[in-house]
Amino acid sequence: MSLISTSRVKSPWLIHFDCGSCNGCDIEVLACLTPVYDIERFGIINVGNPKHADILVVTGTVNHRNKKALKNVYDQMPEPKVVVAIGACGTTGGIFRDAYNVVGGVDQIIPVDVYVSGCAAKPESIIDGVVIALGKLAEKGKKVDQGIFERLEKTQSAIKAR
Repeated sequence: MSLISTSRVKSPWLIHFDCGSCNGCDIEVLACLTPVYDIERFGIINVGNPKHADILVVTGTVNHRNKKALKNVYDQMPEPKVVVAIGACGTTGGIFRDAYNVVGGVDQIIPVDVYVSGCAAKPESIIDGVVIALGKLAEKGKKVDQGIFERLEKTQSAIKAR
């Protein structure tokens, strides 16, 4: 495993996006950052800029007003990136799924790698989901790193051929 891949998995940064939930899952996500659950023991830091984030944690039901903002945050994240949908609302649309303004779960707008169920999801479940996401981040990172090194080798061989 390369230094880049190791550091990516050992110190991932996540960004939390609330699509408009009841704040139950948001409170539980923030509880993960407290000393009781201490998600930072995995090297995870909550950041405010999607350009620095490796993991996107999404709570709440996606509606027509926030679907574009969610897609923009997702598009601004660098590869490799992993998405974790949290709670009944984030995974399926929850009790609001039949409302006229609801699109549904997060996977209706962006690809989701890990689903964490619950209403509200417990901090233990959220931490388990983020740890699963770290494994998926490592897998995606290998593919991205392989592509980078292949392009680097092609560039170096082209320079030597001159």
